[in-house]
Amino acid sequence: MQVTTIALIGGIYSNYHALLATLADIDRRGADCAFFLGDLGAFGPHPNRVPELLIERGIAGIQGNYEESLSSGATDCNCGYTDPRDNHYAQISYDYTAENTSDVYKRWMGTLPRAMRLEANGRRILLSHGSPRKINEFLWRSTSPDPFLRRMCDEYEADVIVCTHSGLHWHKRLEDGRHVINAGVIGRPANDGGTNVWYTMLTVGDDIRVEFLPIEYDHGALASEMRAERLPEEFIETIETGWWTTCLEVLPAKERAAGRF
Repeated sequence: MQVTTIALIGGIYSNYHALLATLADIDRRGADCAFFLGDLGAFGPHPNRVPELLIERGIAGIQGNYEESLSSGATDCNCGYTDPRDNHYAQISYDYTAENTSDVYKRWMGTLPRAMRLEANGRRILLSHGSPRKINEFLWRSTSPDPFLRRMCDEYEADVIVCTHSGLHWHKRLEDGRHVINAGVIGRPANDGGTNVWYTMLTVGDDIRVEFLPIEYDHGALASEMRAERLPEEFIETIETGWWTTCLEVLPAKERAAGRF
């Protein structure tokens, strides 16, 4: 049977340094194709650089809540936070990104689909941002029981569901052989004390293999650019230390306990 390898790039958050390193790793590994899963901007500096690079490389992908908001002229990111502190930092990030993203790229973001269906070796693969149900839904490993995930696979007629949005990568193989994958993000570390970021390689053959691949990049250069753009020191600390300092209140107890704060 033919084997297909699919690289999946979660939220990029304007971290074009990490995107360059990720694309180089994808090329080195010889993946058959690559897709981005939305949230190209946010958090980092110079938001035009990520869409420019993706378009130049001809990489396809889907909208995240950021692309939906930026392309429609919304006043906030519709990130799905409910805590005031989370929303405070989310608004700072969105205002900077909206102000510094060109109208050309905002229009392009509006042309992206909200989801994408693939088929590889007879397996139905659904790419979504938050979840197939909602663009800004957070799917956490600790709060996504198998019966819930099975119903989602049934409802959306998928053998593999891939999402991002939450910022933390995880994978569940269900008893019936279907898979739900959070691809993580390359925009910032995974709240684990490491400065690397993560993307996902999906290999589809007789079976399905999911690999979470760490990416080292010049995080010092990114931090310097963020300071030059006067982005919050809280954002920069995350890049430099690997620990989240913002958008923490949305974390379930188990995921929160794994971090520093």
